Amino acid sequence: MTETTTIGPPVHEPNARGATAVRIEDDAIPIVRLLGRTITDSIRAGVSVPQAGESVIVVRSSDTPQTATITLSDGAIAVAAGAFVESHVTLTVDMNRRLAVVETSAAEDDLAATAIALLSPPLPHWKTAAESFWDSARSVPGIPDMLVAITEGPDGIDQHVVGEGDTHYVIAGPPDLLAGVFSGADDLITALSSGLMGVRGTFSQLSVLVAASWKVRYDV
Repeated sequence: MTETTTIGPPVHEPNARGATAVRIEDDAIPIVRLLGRTITDSIRAGVSVPQAGESVIVVRSSDTPQTATITLSDGAIAVAAGAFVESHVTLTVDMNRRLAVVETSAAEDDLAATAIALLSPPLPHWKTAAESFWDSARSVPGIPDMLVAITEGPDGIDQHVVGEGDTHYVIAGPPDLLAGVFSGADDLITALSSGLMGVRGTFSQLSVLVAASWKVRYDV
């Protein structure tokens, strides 16, 4: 049986000059979508990629069977499920810890460093991330009218409200974790399970909010 892969339209073309396009395959599995969104964030933040030649990076999940291949070719980036070609670098990552590298083949130090940089975009400010999250979440059926994000900083309790209307949902936690959840770097359920984040709202609202967080995390 012959394995086939279809690379779909660009996820994003973040470089205004068209130098770097990030593409994923149609009907992509979660790790592919997560990598595509993460790499796009890194490109937007200024991480550079080789503009000549072809490099192959295989990324494996540390706790699931998921594997993906990132191909850097003449300034373009493609992400596809599986590992069907020989890689220059192989990374094993923890998908629940912002793609933290658990193990690397370190076959090519420069390429490994580039790969790790692409998987480690800087987090936005938690308030900026909340606004971006809510813009994306508004299309999810049943989403509350407002999101209230609360954190405690050096100056005491800080609150940020996005949206307006009669219904709302409250999320509280450290700024870094709020930024991670709102930007898609952190999984909402994992964050809640850690005990570092708390929520207030109905169970149905929580279900909708989880769906919204997956929409942002996996760019769907």
